[in-house]
Amino acid sequence: MEKSMVLIKPDGVERNIIGNIISCYEANGLKVVHLKLMKATREIAEKHYSQHKGKDFYEELITFITRSPLCAIILQGEDAVAKVRRINGATSPDDAEEGTIRHRYARSKTENCVHASDTLESAKEEIELWFPELNQ
Repeated sequence: MEKSMVLIKPDGVERNIIGNIISCYEANGLKVVHLKLMKATREIAEKHYSQHKGKDFYEELITFITRSPLCAIILQGEDAVAKVRRINGATSPDDAEEGTIRHRYARSKTENCVHASDTLESAKEEIELWFPELNQ
């Protein structure tokens, strides 16, 4: 069984839609195997968004993801990485298919409620970053 890493970003937590979002994954056969509510530090945020360092929107991403608590989740299931990305929809709510999380809940390309790993390798790296207690 594959594992995928999901963040319900601060906008989703602030709007009290954590349960709505998790139910989308569960309704599609994915199982929550680890979950925690936490406030991202700047250090974790910079590691998470390292591929965007130097881009004009980098600081906006860091400020956004660290502004208030987020919900970090490890989901498990068959073809979990691809399945989660389909359930989430396109990054921009304007491009997201009807019924996806971002179509339903996102307000903008930045405030789009969720992040998900894009490959099995990034899932492994992100799980290690966001759940260091599991690496012991």
